Amino acid sequence: MTLTEDARALLASGPVCDACLGRPVADRSFGLTNAERGRALRTTVALADDEDFEPVDPLDCWVCEGYCGAFDAVADTVVAALEGIDFDTYQVGTRVPPLVEENDRLLREDAGFEPDAGEPLKREYNREVGRRVGARTGAAFEVERPDVLAVIDLEAFDPFVVFEAVKESESEAVNEGESESASASTDDARVPVTSHAVDLQVNPAFVYGRYRKLERDIPQTEWPCRECGGDGVQLGDEGEEPCEYCGGSGYLYDESVEQFVRPHVVDAMDGESGTFHGAGREDVDALMVGTGRPFVLEVKRPRIRSPDPAALEAAINESADGSVEVEGLRLATYEMVERVKEHDASKRYRAQVAFEEPVDQTTFDAALEALDGATLEQYTPERVDHRRASLTRERTVHAIEGDLLEPTRAEVSVHGEGGLYIKELISGDGGRTEPSLAGLLEVGAEVTALDVIAVEGEDEPFERDEYFREPSSA
Repeated sequence: MTLTEDARALLASGPVCDACLGRPVADRSFGLTNAERGRALRTTVALADDEDFEPVDPLDCWVCEGYCGAFDAVADTVVAALEGIDFDTYQVGTRVPPLVEENDRLLREDAGFEPDAGEPLKREYNREVGRRVGARTGAAFEVERPDVLAVIDLEAFDPFVVFEAVKESESEAVNEGESESASASTDDARVPVTSHAVDLQVNPAFVYGRYRKLERDIPQTEWPCRECGGDGVQLGDEGEEPCEYCGGSGYLYDESVEQFVRPHVVDAMDGESGTFHGAGREDVDALMVGTGRPFVLEVKRPRIRSPDPAALEAAINESADGSVEVEGLRLATYEMVERVKEHDASKRYRAQVAFEEPVDQTTFDAALEALDGATLEQYTPERVDHRRASLTRERTVHAIEGDLLEPTRAEVSVHGEGGLYIKELISGDGGRTEPSLAGLLEVGAEVTALDVIAVEGEDEPFERDEYFREPSSA
């Protein structure tokens, strides 16, 4: 069949608007809209048959039932829903009523087309509304992970009501002299469809940085009380009363790195909530000093995506008052969360060690030499056995050195593979870690104070340019 014969077959199915007429041949002549293709087909048939040209209003179209005439009105509603939200990229999706999808299929079937000829109505709607949203907002269309996603539910509005409202608005504008012609007033006169037709998804925003924890007994993240489940209350003889275990706070520790960081970032981005992601975590009683530990704060449903990182950093550090410090805050992409959580990292530690019996310098040096570069077998330590799988892990000591300060006291510095348990490297954990400093010395050994000096990528840094985003010019 020729293209003209195809057009006749499509037109024979009943009144079809230009967009629906052009959609089955959407793969022809790049650069045209489906409405332009359909109008060209209709014109070609009219000329070939020497018949009057008779366009079909979308409201009279048996295929889309008027929806293809509401692209502008739907775009207006999407733009209205986005008002007040900071975004650089967007995407549009559409839920098409099942009966309209069936009409779209029957149009091809009745005209003898393949079921997947051209493109479906859903794809056309996404494109036509999407390009209008982009033109109105100046944002860029993004497929993989846009800042915002607007999903249009066509069943949530009646195209006939929208068209009547638009016509009435245009007529009033002309009568009142607000524009020179009805066509000139179209943009201002459009009446958005109901806001219920747009389901707006605002994707999270991310801030990366490094933190130092300068006081002991501060956990990385909130630590709810295990006795009251974080409620801060327990049942007593006379009903609910403050939890004795946590003093009614709901937390085992009143402060955490997360609690110092999260509220400031969430407030600065006008978000609903935030989640703290760290590159591992140090023990509660350990300091995190030196170059700090990488983290990402994920903000849910932010209305602002470009806070001032320097101002944010200053506000966090001022509120933490020396307990915690952050530095190097940067706006990040969602890939940075996986980077922080999964990237292979090595750690550097400084440990104060106490021995149960005196140790001489020669024996101490020999033990360190034996551990330098050694691969250990570490069975899950007793202190974390309740929350970690019980298994044996192999971990490497990249380097170790130390100073015997007194016969029963030493300072030991360790550069270890990520996941190396330092306290157990020293104590042996009752034989769960082999070899260990205590085992080689044949005396009891315990870490009395532990500082994490650095958390760095094994093969490359955590920070890569492609995982960061520039602040919006707005």
